[in-house]
Amino acid sequence: MKHIIDIENWERRDNYGFFRGFVSSWYSVTTEIDCTEASASARAAGRSFFLYYLYAVLRSANEVDELRFRIDKDGQIVFHDQVDIISPIAVPGRTFHTVRIPYQEDFEIFYSKAYTLITHIPEEADPYAAEKILAEQGDYDVVHLSAVPKMYFTSTTFTLAEVGNACSHPLMTAGKVVTREGRLVFPLSIYVNHAFVDGSHLSLFFQKIEEHLKRIS
Repeated sequence: MKHIIDIENWERRDNYGFFRGFVSSWYSVTTEIDCTEASASARAAGRSFFLYYLYAVLRSANEVDELRFRIDKDGQIVFHDQVDIISPIAVPGRTFHTVRIPYQEDFEIFYSKAYTLITHIPEEADPYAAEKILAEQGDYDVVHLSAVPKMYFTSTTFTLAEVGNACSHPLMTAGKVVTREGRLVFPLSIYVNHAFVDGSHLSLFFQKIEEHLKRIS
């Protein structure tokens, strides 16, 4: 369910008012996520490590309120009680297909549903169908994560879909797992609207991802 925010009585009223006139109020942060135990657990179970961290990212986004504010097609500030995740999945011979995966608090339920979705992509399906539905809806009740498991990176930039409108929802990119001081880590970048999200909220978000990865390992 979404709620329309009464801006005048909103705790971020002044933040929103300050940034709304910017050419772009969006910024990007890249960090490393410790995944040592979860990576080992996924490998031992013969499971997809991608779905392990996708779950941790999505659950953490649902536990940090500031990542669920949006501006809808009518220019209203809205808050979603819950968001799903969309992610481009590689399809041999067809580049990729963007899949929407519903949020499930329980890891086993999430893994089962997500695995079915990413392994049963229709052969002739529109790779951008999920994003087109969101665009038509005009309200992005999702976060987005792209995975590049063969590439390590230290920073990213993101595409600009519309003039004067950087985005409508948080965008993320996850990269290659590497060893750092005896621990396994992977880079994770996120692109967010500063009118909604401060550095302290991202710090909490990254912390929660690591906690959930350890918990499900």
